Amino acid sequence: MKEEIKVLELDKYEQGILINALNEFRNKLIKEGRETEYVDEVLLKAIDAPVKKKVLSRCLRRDEYRF
Repeated sequence: MKEEIKVLELDKYEQGILINALNEFRNKLIKEGRETEYVDEVLLKAIDAPVKKKVLSRCLRRDEYRF
């Protein structure tokens, strides 16, 4: 069975909240002496997530001018 992948669209502020929460959870696990491998992976994915650029469409051809 193929693993399901989910995509989240977050603005810069929301991404900051997610990163901060994951980092605090990671620090808590370290204090408790527990494994942080999976949290580390998700944290790095959140930090290195690519930016989705908005596509701007051109409504005029190059040889047309707007007056």
